[in-house]
Amino acid sequence: MRTVRESVLDVLRARGITTVFGNPGSTELPMLKRFPEDFRYVLGLQEAVVVGMADGFALASATTSLVNLHTGPGTGNAMGAILNARANRTPMVVTAGQQVRAMLTMEALLSNPQATLLPQPAVKWAYEPPRPADVPAALARAVQVAETPPHGPVFLSLPMDDFDAELTEADDRAGRAAAARRITHAAAPDAATVAALAERISRARSAVLVVGDDVDASGAWDAVLALAERTGLPVWAAPVSARVSFPRSHPQFRGELAPAIGPLGRQLSGHDLVVVVGAPVFRYYPYVPGSHLPEGAELVLLTRDAEEAAKAPVGDAVVADLALTVRALADRLPAGRGTAPAPHEQVRFAEAADGVLTPLAAMTAIAQGAPENTLWVNESPSSVPQFHEATRISTPGSYLFSAGGGLGFGAAAAVGAQLGAPERPVVCVIGDGSIHYAVQALWTAAAYKVPVTFVVLSNAKYAILHWFAQLEHAQGAPGLDIPGLDITAVADGYGVRTHRAHGAGELTKLVRDSASQQDGPVLIDVPVTTELPSL
Repeated sequence: MRTVRESVLDVLRARGITTVFGNPGSTELPMLKRFPEDFRYVLGLQEAVVVGMADGFALASATTSLVNLHTGPGTGNAMGAILNARANRTPMVVTAGQQVRAMLTMEALLSNPQATLLPQPAVKWAYEPPRPADVPAALARAVQVAETPPHGPVFLSLPMDDFDAELTEADDRAGRAAAARRITHAAAPDAATVAALAERISRARSAVLVVGDDVDASGAWDAVLALAERTGLPVWAAPVSARVSFPRSHPQFRGELAPAIGPLGRQLSGHDLVVVVGAPVFRYYPYVPGSHLPEGAELVLLTRDAEEAAKAPVGDAVVADLALTVRALADRLPAGRGTAPAPHEQVRFAEAADGVLTPLAAMTAIAQGAPENTLWVNESPSSVPQFHEATRISTPGSYLFSAGGGLGFGAAAAVGAQLGAPERPVVCVIGDGSIHYAVQALWTAAAYKVPVTFVVLSNAKYAILHWFAQLEHAQGAPGLDIPGLDITAVADGYGVRTHRAHGAGELTKLVRDSASQQDGPVLIDVPVTTELPSL
């Protein structure tokens, strides 16, 4: 008779999930023993790093990732990263070991007494199968739920003695049948809804498009670009974009909206219809009061996420597949009038007088050294505008940032992204504060020879918090500076090759050389000045 472990492996094979990101504990060893040769196990030294790597892997490869954590403590360690994955809409199955069933009622050591409650509300679904025989079907269901729009992480608690349990033929067939099921998600809007929206756009005196992360994630990039070019509408990126969903070098692109109510409303001044595609309405932080929209303006949201549609503070919404909706809309709209202005020239900043690069000068040097097909991972929160000014990303699937606001995504996600897209160079631009939230990812990169280029912008402070301190009149708050860090020494200890760059030309060459090799990770430390964002 076949065991639960054998059936679980077949479920994963059937779904194309053969990479496991994990940090094993005693409760996970029964699942992992006799690990098959057609699977790959990627070890991380801390659970939040493990989830971050799986996050980047899923986003870069457009697949569902699998995480294996250590019962309750491991799940607790990973919670911040799971929250980021939820905000990123990442399809991910998180499994955690559980004590043997015979000792659950006495809550023996390493029991997780409230296993399904611990990861909520960060996951879409949390479950502990009632019988060992239910594990394969539960895993198949977990994959389906993770892949149902809006994508997101799900959680399974798996008692450690389940995996050697034998299955009856009927239970084995049920597991195979569950794994073989395929669900297609392609909800198209009805023709009347599309016609009504097309009429609103045609009637508008000055309509505008706002694009969000799900345009890139759902494969609607080309459809949105075609709609914009057909209508001639200006295009903004939604605030705090975690992906690039419209060519940043395109003449119709206007920039990224501010993440605050009043300033964002003012940026849209002059428009009477705002069409938002694939974004929440909107990601706001900090709180700056004002009108959500300009006086007399209306808003329509196109989204795959019914929850996002429900919680939007203003406007109407259409919940449907984005690419299908946008294509149908473009077919009903006449070609736009007039021509868009030429794109503005990229600004070049000289080095500061003391030889330390400004953030924009550093970003420009990095962009000049990176290959054209670079997959960018960014976790330098205070320098996001400079990053986009320098890189002008204009191809889909080329940018990852955390939508959740919690640090620890960048370094780990970059390792996972490189494993998920090995044919592309991955460059991770990260602050010296951010990298220490997931610094253990450097060990995984070195141990598995993952050729990520890490560029650390070092200013010895949490610069974004200095900005918030000004905005919130909280000057004098402690803990905003982090002197004495030596990321090159830390990276050397993990086995990563390191450099320290002091000039733009040197930085460009180091990035170019690193991105062109496949021998393992390289970390480049770059001292930079502090430039606080404006709002």
